[in-house]
Amino acid sequence: MGLHRDLALDLGTATVQGAVTGQGVVLREPSLAAADRQTGQVLAVGQAAREMLDRTPGGFAALRPIQGGVVTDSGAVQAMVQTFWKKALGKGLGKPRLLLSIPTGISPVEERALIDAALQAGAGKVFLMEAPLAAALGAGRDIHQPEGQLVVSLGAGVTDGAVIALGRVMASVCIPAAGDKLEEALIQAVHRDHGLVLGRQTAQAVKHTLDQLPTDVKGRCLTTGLPQEIKLTPEEVNRAFQPVTDEILAALRDLLEQTPPELAQDVKENGILLTGGGSLLPGLAEAISQAVDIPARVAPEPELCVIQGLEATLPHLNKRKDGPLDLAKQR
Repeated sequence: MGLHRDLALDLGTATVQGAVTGQGVVLREPSLAAADRQTGQVLAVGQAAREMLDRTPGGFAALRPIQGGVVTDSGAVQAMVQTFWKKALGKGLGKPRLLLSIPTGISPVEERALIDAALQAGAGKVFLMEAPLAAALGAGRDIHQPEGQLVVSLGAGVTDGAVIALGRVMASVCIPAAGDKLEEALIQAVHRDHGLVLGRQTAQAVKHTLDQLPTDVKGRCLTTGLPQEIKLTPEEVNRAFQPVTDEILAALRDLLEQTPPELAQDVKENGILLTGGGSLLPGLAEAISQAVDIPARVAPEPELCVIQGLEATLPHLNKRKDGPLDLAKQR
């Protein structure tokens, strides 16, 4: 099968990215579907779904069919995969081979559900690759070297950390403390402390501009129901984020404790590579460095690392086994 019929998809909780060999990243759309409220039929996916929901927010149901790399709505995932590969590859003959990223914490049942959704959408074969492994490759790391490397992929749905060596994940941790949870924590804190309902987009903007606080934010007053503006300080935002960041730090400490001593020493010498949109949270790299006493740095273009690693793997699909990885059985 020609390489032009091979497609890599990073099915994130918030964003779907697609790449084709030799063309780079050709697709970046919201991981979103709009469905008929009465029948449940998926009417649009990606950016088209967002525009539909923005125009008539009460007319359709908004679906996020992938949560932390796991299928929560197989019909919507099928529609997304089919739509996105047609956008990326056109309407050529034949069934495309798909390379999909998956979290290390996925179960065999969840793996099978993702593969089935892609096959039912019309894929010829489905190949899987763990997100941290793809992220390391996309960041320019040699994933086949024997020395251990710790790569952390911080997305919207999960924080996925893995110690890799010899082209494999040797130890990993995958937790739902990630970008979405940070935003939820801030929304709850503002609700509790200021009696204000903060929108998700506003919380996301605050998260990305943490180093520019204090700042004025707008929300809806719980008492009057009217718009209201308050000033958020760095101290109260950090206080809201603290339980989530503490979960991330604890998970990384646990990962290092379960890592074989020789590989753990490699990690200490090589440092920690942070990828994914969540790695851009101001101060997070420094907090990780202090918590585990290992230097942590953010990869260049961290949001593209996984999809670039998948793209680099596309020419080598013939060497990979298709179908389930059964990660839970391997480790």
